[in-house]
Amino acid sequence: MQFSPARNILFTTSVFVMACALLFAQARRDTRPADKMPTQEEIKNPPKTWIDKDTGHRVTRLTNEPGSASFYFNVNGYTPDGTEMVYTTPEGINVLNLQTHATRNVVKGKVRTMEVGHKTPTIFYIKTDEDAIYKTNLKTGETKMLAKVPPRGRVITVNADETLAAGTYDEVDKPNEQFGQNGGRQASPGSPQTSPLEQAANKGEMMERRLAARIPLVLFTIDLTGSGKITPLLHSTDWVNHLLFSPTDPKILMYCHEGPWQKVDRIWTIHTDGTHNQLMHQRHMPGEIAGHEFWGKDGETVYYDLQTPKGEDFWLASVNVKTDKRIWYHMQRDEWSIHFNVNKDATLFTGDGGDPHQVAKASNGEWIYLFHPEILKTNGITNDSWPTPGVFHAERLVNMSKHNYTLEPNVSFTPDGKMIIFRSNMFGPTYVFGVDIAKEK
Repeated sequence: MQFSPARNILFTTSVFVMACALLFAQARRDTRPADKMPTQEEIKNPPKTWIDKDTGHRVTRLTNEPGSASFYFNVNGYTPDGTEMVYTTPEGINVLNLQTHATRNVVKGKVRTMEVGHKTPTIFYIKTDEDAIYKTNLKTGETKMLAKVPPRGRVITVNADETLAAGTYDEVDKPNEQFGQNGGRQASPGSPQTSPLEQAANKGEMMERRLAARIPLVLFTIDLTGSGKITPLLHSTDWVNHLLFSPTDPKILMYCHEGPWQKVDRIWTIHTDGTHNQLMHQRHMPGEIAGHEFWGKDGETVYYDLQTPKGEDFWLASVNVKTDKRIWYHMQRDEWSIHFNVNKDATLFTGDGGDPHQVAKASNGEWIYLFHPEILKTNGITNDSWPTPGVFHAERLVNMSKHNYTLEPNVSFTPDGKMIIFRSNMFGPTYVFGVDIAKEK
């Protein structure tokens, strides 16, 4: 059979595209053993609910849409009254009733979620084709455009009284050196959320390159009440990322100096008038790392993953931004988690575990964990500037050995404290799941 030159070109191009896709898939290969891969029946008919035979806790698949995902662990996805949770699907933004588990669509189209308001039942998001900030009331469906995103900008978080959003914009155009780019091309699929849903295969390389680029940028707030006014807070050539307003104080913004954690002083807070730019954790040894920071529900306590040094000794640390009181909770290697979270009154914590390829290199860490914190009693020398020592007592809730950890589970407590929400690909596509904290009777 002979092809015309045009068809030859088309055939060659198609083979090249398929080869690139294959190389990309291999670069992000699934490391689960064959007996942990989802079966065809599980992919076709994923279980709706079951009792984990290893833990005795009930697990429920809360969403029906393949590719649906709950929010990043430190991003608010719950309405102020605690009755509903927002999640994303390939078609847009949906809402889940936490009591009945009924779902409904509230926003259709290609958008990127920011977070649910802490004051009103509102989802804030970016319409990517317009580069504009929108909000939609989850009860009434009323939708309003709030402001335009500045050129080369990215807006990420909304403050507690919903009057400001915060983001960064580059002062020069350097697309080839941005994180998530490879030679000017996107290195991983676009995410419907402010954070990627899956870990990029070359994440470490991209982080090194972006940190070294020293691209000048501006950390700013943008008015959401009508003016769209942009207020610069900080000019920097560091890589500023992971912005998150306090859930209770509209004037405090947390952000991070992004990059390989051992090469940056990561966690900072700043006030919306540009003052009080403060480092939250000062390292004490070479190789020490702190990151994956999140706010407690009080809006005053910052929690973060602390390792002294990286990959050796593991803590969940906290600092109160008003009193500077610090607590360090110690945990065992297998209990380390990619992300942690805390319930409303800080009496329980949760973690999403990690496979042997994560920083802790845990031999048996693929679990959703519940942590019972204990403050240790001390009767020796003390100093008010020292952190209070604590320890986590771990309880396993869900066996995650069938989960592919290139997708981070991202745990959070439901507002009533009865369930932990996470996302998983254990049955093939990503869905949102919940595990009951109380054991099945």
